[in-house]
Amino acid sequence: MNDKSNFFQPRSRYYGQVKPENLVFNANLQEFAHQVSYISSLETAGKLSPEEAYQKIDFLWQQVKHSKVELGIGEQPFESK
Repeated sequence: MNDKSNFFQPRSRYYGQVKPENLVFNANLQEFAHQVSYISSLETAGKLSPEEAYQKIDFLWQQVKHSKVELGIGEQPFESK
């Protein structure tokens, strides 16, 4: 693997309904999962306190929620295309 970012942050393939907003949200969600993994590892290693880890994860979660609202994910769950 020549590209370090692909090694350290691999992306999983998206199998859902292919729409631009779904793809963007999926990328945001995968990034959230990677960041939570890093934060939990730092907390486990004693580099972050549990409170710091919680605050960082909560901040990331708020970003994911904001992304969901901005992209309109789930507003019309029964829409068929």
